[in-house]
Amino acid sequence: MEQSVVVEGLGFAHFLAHSDIVGRIVLGMLLALSLASWYLIVTKWLANYLAQRQAEGFLKRFWQGGSRSGLGQRIRAEKIDNAFARLALSAVDAAEEAAQGDDNLATAGGLAEYLTRTLNNSIDQEAAASEHGLTVLASAGSAAPYIGLFGTVWGIYHALVQIGLSGQGTLDKVAGPVGEALIMTALGLAVAIPAVLAYNAFSRRNRLWLARLEGFAHDLYVLLTVKNESAGTSTANSQRGA
Repeated sequence: MEQSVVVEGLGFAHFLAHSDIVGRIVLGMLLALSLASWYLIVTKWLANYLAQRQAEGFLKRFWQGGSRSGLGQRIRAEKIDNAFARLALSAVDAAEEAAQGDDNLATAGGLAEYLTRTLNNSIDQEAAASEHGLTVLASAGSAAPYIGLFGTVWGIYHALVQIGLSGQGTLDKVAGPVGEALIMTALGLAVAIPAVLAYNAFSRRNRLWLARLEGFAHDLYVLLTVKNESAGTSTANSQRGA
């Protein structure tokens, strides 16, 4: 009867009640990493889902919007709420600034060079923005198992010290505290596994997202430079005809 009462008293609550300040700090770190990871998982998933929907709508309107002549006006009439819209707006602004022929360092290389730099800078900014939060997920995925293992080692040490002081070293006295200490390793894995899976999923999404952005940037470059070259050819032909 006494043995069953002792066994029923073991568990996570018993371990938490008998853990020292180090064990509680470890538990607090795991809890903080878990909350941060799940917050980023939920918020980034929602943000990516909304960005995907907004981008699909913008691209559909962009390619079905009409001729190139009113491209700048159509883009400015859009709600700039996604990466593709921001990329298109920066490209149009760069093309119009280069067409003005102002003597400044930004447009010194001509339309092609200035447009290339602008598109590359915009893609770099989107790449940096898409990496937000991934460092926390990577840190949680890599550090949480070791933090949990440290908590387990410390808990086992703490339990063995208490058992040694009590002078009762039988198996039933050792198995309970040691088993409780192993809870820390399980908690570390519970924090790390979702973080690692989410990090891999978001990294893959970012690679595909940036690949689509680079493809769209190439399309914008062709549209804007071909338009400029066609305008230059028409002007030269009219001058020769005159």
